[in-house]
Amino acid sequence: MSTAIRTILLKEEIIINTNFDIVLFDLDGTLTDPKEGITKSIQYSLKSFGIEEDRENLVKFIGPPLYDTFKSDYGFDDEKVIKAVEKFREYFKEKGLYENKIYPGIEALIRELHVNGKKIVLATSKPTVFAEKILHNFSIYKYFDNIVGSNLDGTRSDKEEVIRFAIKDYLEFDKTSIVMVGDRKYDIIGANKIGINSIGVLYGYGALDEIKDSKPNYVAESVDKLINILF
Repeated sequence: MSTAIRTILLKEEIIINTNFDIVLFDLDGTLTDPKEGITKSIQYSLKSFGIEEDRENLVKFIGPPLYDTFKSDYGFDDEKVIKAVEKFREYFKEKGLYENKIYPGIEALIRELHVNGKKIVLATSKPTVFAEKILHNFSIYKYFDNIVGSNLDGTRSDKEEVIRFAIKDYLEFDKTSIVMVGDRKYDIIGANKIGINSIGVLYGYGALDEIKDSKPNYVAESVDKLINILF
């Protein structure tokens, strides 16, 4: 175990020996803070429809599928949603995906899981092609055994679908050895439906009530606490 991880554990009370073999991670709000890039991309998209929004009002787009939020919050029909997502990606693929920050301690955590022989899988509602570029940008792509996201046509964006697809190659493992780590209720609810463990993190974009109401197996207030649970 690395010195960085060992130092963190010495500061924390050990919660439980979880011993997970397969760790699924959400991306936005869990591994990285995408606020700047996503809100600017949404702002750019909405402006094309004559809608001006403050970026702080667009944080709601972080987590759920874009299609769902455009429909529920702006009343866009299917045709308009497709155009809105196209405009979002116009900005995002050139600038937005790089306007992003990896949370402190995440790279060390991912590396340590890899060194200890754990299977590390990304399970995100973001399109796979963008997720891969983000992981490459932060030089952590090499630690992942599999990267599963949504398709560019909007299919496989529901988190239960993403998680189910992500674990299909690990059916020989007992479900108790698999855990989903995420910052929104969608991550926890998806894991619960499939019957795997879940860890709700509070340093991302899910409020405490949202996380607790979705009934995760564990709650991590910080990256340090997440390390404590996983090790």
